[in-house]
Amino acid sequence: MREEKETILRIKNLTKKFNLQNDKKLTAVDNVSFELYSGECLGIVGESGCGKSTIAKILTQLESVTSGNIVYKTKDITNLKGEELRQNRKNFQMIFQDAAESFNPRMKIGDIVSEPLLNFKLMNKREAETEAKKLLAMVSINEDFMTRYPHQLSGGQKQRVAIARALSLQPEIIVCDEATSALDVSIQEQVITLLIDLQKDKGLSYIFIGHDLAVVRNISHRIVVMYLGRIVEVIDSNKLVTYAAHPYTKALLDSVFSVKRENKTEIESIKGEPPSPSDIQSGCAFSSRCAKCTDKCLKEKPELKEIAANHFTACHLFKE
Repeated sequence: MREEKETILRIKNLTKKFNLQNDKKLTAVDNVSFELYSGECLGIVGESGCGKSTIAKILTQLESVTSGNIVYKTKDITNLKGEELRQNRKNFQMIFQDAAESFNPRMKIGDIVSEPLLNFKLMNKREAETEAKKLLAMVSINEDFMTRYPHQLSGGQKQRVAIARALSLQPEIIVCDEATSALDVSIQEQVITLLIDLQKDKGLSYIFIGHDLAVVRNISHRIVVMYLGRIVEVIDSNKLVTYAAHPYTKALLDSVFSVKRENKTEIESIKGEPPSPSDIQSGCAFSSRCAKCTDKCLKEKPELKEIAANHFTACHLFKE
């Protein structure tokens, strides 16, 4: 029997298309559906251009949807407008890949962290300043940094400030879009440890987006693997290495570099390039790069189906 979990976010048949020249359209996200459970970290992984960052922008409503629905708890928030949209932003916050790009370089760190509290009129200026000090302490940043500017901080310190700012409105969901990929490996580990500790302490739900499968696996409870705008596999992170089923997921695992590899072990790279998202082919999108491709793969697009408990894949090689 499956453990019943509270679903905090439900994505249904999400599609996003961008208009190109000559009346062409680029399909960035293609009929994607998944759920996020309360207190869970859901990892989304895939090569550049697979649509994962577009999903992040849609969830934080920086991009509109072409079709599909976003349901937060029991409320459909897909097409919120005006003040209702603004108030909903308190529930969703985002940590960007490059924290410096998301900061105003002319604002001091204390003002950057306290700004959301003032914008939503949750506190007066003095109260917000006190709260900013608490938030910075929560991410191991000394209150002396309150009067510094972003250019005076290291990359790891900037990302910690970004986390503090994301926490200021007490959101239930935080979307981390490549939040550690620009950091040194040692700093990556510190930031991931911080995110895990904060999640346990505050009961946060994360969507953690990245292209590094090893990093995503370390922080996530479940992993969504995307290829060319579609989900090809959903699997518990602790089962990934042993039970990964889709050829693309296996190829990603084979391409992960590890210092523990034996000298004679070859690091496999994925052959070929993904097809253009502006010219979606029939059948499986991975067929042109898959060694196990069949005639059926070329003709029919595989649907995501459950092949084991809590394990879903979109591949004709597997049956429900």
